[in-house]
Amino acid sequence: MNNRLFDISRRHFLSRATTGIGTLALASILNPRLFATRDGARGFVQPLHHPAKAKRVIYLYQAGGPSQLETFDFKPKLAEMHGQELPESLTNGQPLSQILGEPLKCFAPQYPFARFGQAGQEMTSLFPHLGAVADDLCIIRSMQADNINHDTAHAVMNTGAVFPTRPSMGSWLLYGLGSEAENLPGFIVLHSMGQGGTVQPIAARNWHSGFLPGKFQGVKFNSTGDPVLYLNRPPGYTADAESSLVATVNDLNHLRQESAHDPEIATRIAQYEMAFRMQTSVPELMDLSHEPQSALDLYGCTPGDGSFASNCLLARRLAERGVRFIQLYHREWDHHDNLKQDIATKALEVDRASAALITDLKQRGMLDDTLIVWGGEFGRSPMVQSGTGRDHHIRAFSIWMAGGGIKPGMTLGRTDEFGYHAIEDQVHVHDFHATLLHLFGIDHTRLTCRVQGLDVRLTDLAGKVVEKILA
Repeated sequence: MNNRLFDISRRHFLSRATTGIGTLALASILNPRLFATRDGARGFVQPLHHPAKAKRVIYLYQAGGPSQLETFDFKPKLAEMHGQELPESLTNGQPLSQILGEPLKCFAPQYPFARFGQAGQEMTSLFPHLGAVADDLCIIRSMQADNINHDTAHAVMNTGAVFPTRPSMGSWLLYGLGSEAENLPGFIVLHSMGQGGTVQPIAARNWHSGFLPGKFQGVKFNSTGDPVLYLNRPPGYTADAESSLVATVNDLNHLRQESAHDPEIATRIAQYEMAFRMQTSVPELMDLSHEPQSALDLYGCTPGDGSFASNCLLARRLAERGVRFIQLYHREWDHHDNLKQDIATKALEVDRASAALITDLKQRGMLDDTLIVWGGEFGRSPMVQSGTGRDHHIRAFSIWMAGGGIKPGMTLGRTDEFGYHAIEDQVHVHDFHATLLHLFGIDHTRLTCRVQGLDVRLTDLAGKVVEKILA
């Protein structure tokens, strides 16, 4: 019965209902998803648990682990003790990665910091453009994670667990709220690389839907070449012919769904229709040549270059078209050596475009209901590795957030004088996820899916909303 109620369409239900409006009202109370559309335009959370501040999120994911000590958390004491042994009391019982067994020597911040904006936000001199929008940022210096290796750390930051079957946070959000995009997926992923660091793989499970229906998974768009494989029709194959084929296939799928009641068949129906619509919407979306030169100059991008800057401009275009969750992976932040030169390269790649996205959304009146997040899967150690770099670090790292119900012009959290431990207002990954859902009107403890007899959620059995950063 639960499967039947989950899959039945409104038209089909109403055509067979014979017991009056009272029964319809009762049914909608018992199972609000009964009246959801087939393509998931409405989500599971109906009504919202509380008023929402955000409608969409743009996650600027800096894959590899940016060093907080060269970006958002300056440590004069660490600079003072450069080359000296780190106090042993800091590292006793702590998980260390590749520098295990080596002398743990302090490695000074490689660039000066400055204060920006009326709030006096302190950040690296490598980020002058972000400094210009510092009063829009909420910097969190006290992030903490549990996994010290890239793959598992990516999994937890994106899905809340190391298990490969768990849905990503974008899938959870789409499952909870549905999509407002008519001709595009509600969850889109873009990649960029650039230069200046070690390349680490990014697994597709970071945007997968896990045990949720497949229609909630992220769709990866290529930044160069064909944005989506097989987007174009073969020569001589008309739109009318394709439309007829899609309609016929979906009629057959509907017949099968009547007997099988399989959520994945419903997903297949919706995705056939979506793919057909995307053949028109995607080329127009990806064509930045129609953007005014002022917009290209603001972001510092060239149409078709596949850069982080171009992806930021695409993110704004996706947000305008109703895409709920937009995630930009920018890679090569893994700096085990040559940190001073390479992190300056990465800063040049992301500073201007990240600030431009805030400015652009603000000018269009969209920043107030668009949540922007910037950060990686963990941070870097205050100890030197190989003489010129930093190792992975999970006890304290930094991210920033802006817009979408976040309090602007503030810094949350504090680390010890070496930047090793977060000692004030610690924010675990589960707390970050709980706060993200809260901004969209969702109580993270109530957004669940029953799997093998358990009510599973994004935040596992933990997570608390970080009230101090809410506007």
